[in-house]
Amino acid sequence: MDCCEMRTSPMTTRRSLLLGGASFAAWAYLPKFARAADGRDPRLIVVILRGALDGLATVAPLGDPDYAGLHGSIALASNGPHAAMMLDSFFALHPAMPEFARMYRDKHAAIVHAVATPYRDRSHFDGQDVLESGFAGPGRVQSGWLNRVLESLPRGERVMSALAVGPTTPLVLRGAAPTVGWAPVTLPQADDDTAMRLVDLYRHRDPALGSALSQGLSLDRIAQGDDMKPRPGGNAVAAMRQVARGAAKLMSADDGPRIAALAFDGWDTHANEGGPVGRLAQLLGGLDGALVEFESGLGARWRDTVVVVATEFGRTARINGTEGTDHGTGTIALLAGGAVKGGRVISDWPSLKPASLYEGRDLKPTTDLRAVIKGVLADHLGLGERVLAETVFPDSAAARPMKGLVG
Repeated sequence: MDCCEMRTSPMTTRRSLLLGGASFAAWAYLPKFARAADGRDPRLIVVILRGALDGLATVAPLGDPDYAGLHGSIALASNGPHAAMMLDSFFALHPAMPEFARMYRDKHAAIVHAVATPYRDRSHFDGQDVLESGFAGPGRVQSGWLNRVLESLPRGERVMSALAVGPTTPLVLRGAAPTVGWAPVTLPQADDDTAMRLVDLYRHRDPALGSALSQGLSLDRIAQGDDMKPRPGGNAVAAMRQVARGAAKLMSADDGPRIAALAFDGWDTHANEGGPVGRLAQLLGGLDGALVEFESGLGARWRDTVVVVATEFGRTARINGTEGTDHGTGTIALLAGGAVKGGRVISDWPSLKPASLYEGRDLKPTTDLRAVIKGVLADHLGLGERVLAETVFPDSAAARPMKGLVG
């Protein structure tokens, strides 16, 4: 079964009433924002890959003469039984992501390579803090840049709720703006008869709350369905698809959330990374499947959707002694969705020559991840450069929004 709740900061109000393990999405209490000037109804999904994605193994620079020697047995190749999928004459995509490759060919997916946040010290905890808070250093605030986006949107007639997917709200969505939480859970919930009695009770005592409760229960039924029930032998990879499937159902509703954030754990591949097959391949297959669930679940909404996939930092350019990679710096950001101006790998490639590696070990970052995200927020949601530089990503004026990412 699935669970929806309204989350606010700093505390949850009585209107976030829990119903014996089930709670409701109080969409009616969320702020309203202006429609896009061109009539679009944009959706934005932020996917955080926690553990540091090996960007060189996901989108491999096969045209760089030093790549194969550095990545050794886990390097991708353009031929063989598990050949990578060539994106252009230089970069190739991991074979575990055929659906992303299709989106790329359809010009609805793009990659930004050699990208990083301002953080450089390779601690997962601090790196994730910087990635999600939007500040240049760790430990600065307990709010996230995506929550500040919600606060910055111009007010209007359209509900622009944000969906926090998972048992806890990711830092990127924490803050003063209210959000709605949803996560697939296995706990039993109130049966339909009990729920409807509560709806009837609150319609008489608190009509606004009763209306929100009824709406939330309806959305909860939309999110779950038979295809959301746990399957035998399920694992983390299958869970990626399940989570994306439920979130897409909620986001496809006319009065559903327009913005969502979710995190997938387990990308710390110190050992047995596996190259074209193995652990990383399974994870990438799960991510590929999640993107398909968003595409199919959002239906007609997909054309106005951008999915941003980011990670806290990359991994070492050189394979380690346990057939894996260690904490690094430069990595990739992935963009997918009908609103993406895709079919491109965007990179100021620094090369993998020993003298070009960051601190002699990592892919050198040449693009600030904040510039990528700012470009999406500017063109997709209409946020101004000053708001992006001062409020969403404070003290980031030097990271100018990357233009042309959204069509």
